[in-house]
Amino acid sequence: MKNLKFLYINILACLLCVVTAKAQDLSLKKQVWPDKYLMETKTLVSILENPRAAKPNIYNIGFVGNIQGAKKLAAASKEEGLAQLKSELKDKPKTSPVIIYCGCCPFEHCPNVKPAFTLLQKLGYTNAKILNLPTSIKADWMDKGYPMAK
Repeated sequence: MKNLKFLYINILACLLCVVTAKAQDLSLKKQVWPDKYLMETKTLVSILENPRAAKPNIYNIGFVGNIQGAKKLAAASKEEGLAQLKSELKDKPKTSPVIIYCGCCPFEHCPNVKPAFTLLQKLGYTNAKILNLPTSIKADWMDKGYPMAK
């Protein structure tokens, strides 16, 4: 009986280890975009609030409300949206700071960020960033009281 109890405890411990490892693996996979492509929300807010800071080109490429200083374009999941983004950038130097965001849903489900960022890279924009809204614009921007367009 003691051996059976010991066996059950070991099996449960092994299962717990497997479940914990899977949970950690899933949390690591949650970050869809490497840090080098992301701009943190606090960083953008500090730029927007600094009257002497050069303002980046900010494009809303999704279905959500505009943050302060952003230009609303059609959704980048559609050719119209990508064409608008390309047109907006046509006269801007390739080193211009460009920030795109959607925030309609978590990054791993967003239909707009990947096509827009891929276009920026294809066009050769070297200072392009994705605003880090991994959950949504509501959770990662609005709920923090960050500035929205009026």
